[in-house]
Amino acid sequence: MKFAIGLIACAAACAQGFAPGKRVLLDAHNCYPEKGQWANRIERALNQGTPIAIEQDLLWHGGRSILSHDAKPSGTEPGMKEYFFERIRPIVEKALAAGDKRGWPLIVLNLDFKSDEPEHHRAVWRLLGEYEEWLTTAPKLADPARRARLDPKPVLVLTGTSEAQERTFHDAVPAGAKLRLFGAIQTRAKTGAETPIADLISGRPSNYRRWWNNPWAMVEKGGQKEAADWTRADDARLRALAKHAHRLGLWLRFYTLNGHAPAEGKGWTASYNFGSLDAARRRWHAAIRAGVDFVATDQYEEFAACNKSATCGGPLPQPE
Repeated sequence: MKFAIGLIACAAACAQGFAPGKRVLLDAHNCYPEKGQWANRIERALNQGTPIAIEQDLLWHGGRSILSHDAKPSGTEPGMKEYFFERIRPIVEKALAAGDKRGWPLIVLNLDFKSDEPEHHRAVWRLLGEYEEWLTTAPKLADPARRARLDPKPVLVLTGTSEAQERTFHDAVPAGAKLRLFGAIQTRAKTGAETPIADLISGRPSNYRRWWNNPWAMVEKGGQKEAADWTRADDARLRALAKHAHRLGLWLRFYTLNGHAPAEGKGWTASYNFGSLDAARRRWHAAIRAGVDFVATDQYEEFAACNKSATCGGPLPQPE
């Protein structure tokens, strides 16, 4: 029954070239400066070409939305307008002038709210309004369970599972007006790699909730820090998760797949590290084969190269 609901909801959108399962994108994790360092992250991401996904973490501080995941920011953090939107202006304006929609959206903006104040949500909604002509939108429908066809533009904006976000970004929008961003489906609490896939999702896809965001622990028990050799069972689990998401008409994202010596990190979260580039490449290649829509990593260049290679992760493991 859940699959049938998802297929009906997806019918209007899934013929589009950016529909769930149609393409695999680098998702440039934490793509903003931190503590005055790593200011070139957005340049590194955009240098990999489009289409691409870019994550921006948002914190409400001093009456404004800033790019930070630090609960005690320094006050020097940029806002999304200057760091992200104005940086991509040349790309977007060139795309709009050319009018070739085949690769749209070129940039998927993934918003990770680190604080959910109503005034924060309203400020972001207003900011998106300034750039609405750039944004992939859908009309707000009287029936929220019915999925409207998306109107593709160069930028698609995704946000989280928060019900508070849904109240601002969906419920408060008048019927017939445009939805400027789209939320994630909720995952049940206390789930992981051993949870049956049919039991993972809470709620249903809707006109607003169009994607599914997961930690890697949904695939391998314990996630990156406890990952051992990549196995055929792991690969089957990943493929089944992708198939489930796509049948429900949901884009699928996994975070954050890094592999490096600890000393090589550049402000990267230690718990996301598989420990070696080879280990990360095996998972990247598996995610690409499975059709995972957004693969989050801090190693933008390495993943982009892997996504262009048919053999970057090596062959599948031998049968156990």
